[in-house]
This record gives sequence, C-alpha cells and structure tokens, in this order.
Amino acid sequence: MLKRYFKKDHLFEAGVDEAGRGCLAGPVAAAAVILNLKKNHRWYKQLNDSKILKEQKRDELRKYIEEDALAWSVAFADHHEIDAINILNASFLAMHRAINSLQMKPSFLVIDGNRFKSYPNIQHACMIKGDGRFSHIAAASILAKTHRDELMLKLHEEFPVYGWNQNKAYGTLLHRKAIAVNGLSPYHRLSFQCVDPHSDYVFSE
Repeated sequence: MLKRYFKKDHLFEAGVDEAGRGCLAGPVAAAAVILNLKKNHRWYKQLNDSKILKEQKRDELRKYIEEDALAWSVAFADHHEIDAINILNASFLAMHRAINSLQMKPSFLVIDGNRFKSYPNIQHACMIKGDGRFSHIAAASILAKTHRDELMLKLHEEFPVYGWNQNKAYGTLLHRKAIAVNGLSPYHRLSFQCVDPHSDYVFSE
C-alpha cells in the first residue's frame, strides 16, 4: 500500500501528476487530488502508478477518486502551448491550472518528478517516481491519464488514420508510419520529431 501523505500535519495535501508528455500529438494533461485522510476507503489499497494499471482498473479507480476525494481537478495545456513554451513548461502550466481549479486550497503540494515551477503561496516537494510511492500522486496520475485518453478517443474520431484509439498519440511504429504517409494533423506537436529521419517513409505531397 502506498503512503497516504508526505507529512502527517499536511491535512489537505495535494498530489499532482501529468500524462502525455512524450506524445507526438494532443495536449499534456495534469491532475491534482486531495484525498480524505480521515477515511480509509478500501480502494486506496489499489492505487498505483497509472502506467502499470490496466485500463479497466484505471477507469474503475477514476470513479472512486472522483466520488470520494475531498477535491480533484484535471487541466490541459494544448499542442500550441507545448510548441510555444516547450513540453516541460507546458506540463508545469497544466499542473498550475489543475491546482487553480481545485475546490479547496491545498496546504501542501507533492509533485511527481524532480522539477516543478513553484505555485504561489503553497510549498511543495518533488518526488521521483512519486506515483508509485504516494496515494494522492497515484490518484492524480490515474485522473490525468484517463481524462487525456478520453480526449484522444474523441480526436481519433476526427483523424482515425493515426490510431489514437490505440496508441493515444505516443510514437508507436504505426503512428509514425501514418504520419509519414499522411502528413501531420492539426493536433500534432510541431516542436517534436514526429517522423524518423532515417525511415523509408516520406511525407505525401
């Protein structure tokens, strides 16, 4: 079972994580979650890094998190913002937006990873692989992942050729081949290397 909090006296501690940094298209998503430390929900024991959970389990836990957390929020930074300020700063922007949208102000922030742009008037700590160590970061990772996946399924309906319903815009071989043959969609990140320069595939005219 993951740790419930970073410091015991931080009653309204928020876990914060992002999803989609390494994708070739679409936004980066971020979530912030304040769990109810006075409760001991049985599903807390099932929380873990969203990347190692199966899709069905992520969807199940998302419902529990959204119903039982003291506060939660999901926010995005789109592909235009990623191209304008780079993916790292866009991730921080999405995280700040998620924190801004929480229904209550956190007493402390626990961020997944090793870097973060300080949020005004709230102290924070960065935790490498925090989504596999702390319950609230794991919960945030699940919300960020499931909300972004849901959005990519909608974008897939506009541009099914890239297979976003399966790869969620990560740089799989199928996705890169589709880009090489069909060109970039309006949702691709122009600042990313979307096609392998050594590939036999070329852009269509």
